[in-house]
Amino acid sequence: MISIILPAKNEAAALAELLPHLRALQPEAEIIVVNDGSTDDTEALCERHGVQCLSSPYSMGNGAAIKRGARAASGDILVFMDADGQHDPNDIPRLLGKLDEGYDMAVGARDWDGQAGVGRGLANGFYNWLASRITGHRVEDLTSGFRAVRADKFRQFLYLLPNGFSYPTTSTMAFFRSAYGVAYVPIKVAQRDGTTSHIKPLRDGLRFLLIIFKIATLYSPLKLFVPASAVFFALGCLNYAWTFLHEGRLTNMSTLLWSASVIVFLIGLVSEQITALTYRKND
Repeated sequence: MISIILPAKNEAAALAELLPHLRALQPEAEIIVVNDGSTDDTEALCERHGVQCLSSPYSMGNGAAIKRGARAASGDILVFMDADGQHDPNDIPRLLGKLDEGYDMAVGARDWDGQAGVGRGLANGFYNWLASRITGHRVEDLTSGFRAVRADKFRQFLYLLPNGFSYPTTSTMAFFRSAYGVAYVPIKVAQRDGTTSHIKPLRDGLRFLLIIFKIATLYSPLKLFVPASAVFFALGCLNYAWTFLHEGRLTNMSTLLWSASVIVFLIGLVSEQITALTYRKND
């Protein structure tokens, strides 16, 4: 049985078209709309279409909606897609086909035209590159919210998922870390009418850094901390060489950089052990 889960916040207009389309294409599937504190008529709309609606008294975040939907779903396979109409329900069979081939997660991979602006496209491209380097597997779209997964395996990582953004990043890295097969299916996404992507340097910059560290700590922290430690060590050596040649002495800056190198390396070791313990019960 397939359960289709749609986290929604004030998306009644898009759901009015999406729900009957989904029902026509997947008549046997369980459809769950997780109403994340919407102020529109999402609940009434779901009732009219005979769709299960899980409503929160206030907005808890996209990740929280995903977790609520995953817990309530009765299907063996979970399909997650946005409720804003960007994802095409006709692509669901293509995702399910990858699971039939033996994969445990199939992700809809957007092309450049499917990114929400140049800034987001560049950021997502960097995430994909970093995740590919860390995992050793090609990651085509780390942040796509359109995916099909085996329910029993996905529920193993519910405790890891954040209530806010980046549930796709967390779940993807968790699947790679646990040696579950992940496949990518190229998709096209529709552009939302009347919306544009506005990059806010402070907010999006912090999210950028958080996702980078999340990628590393969810898979193998040492792959991030060892290069960082090496950079500090090399800077310390360069500074010492410069000061020795020009002043004939060792300065505090070189000592500080070497100390930072050791500290970063030790933090990486501790993080690696914590990561191993985090996944131990799933191995």
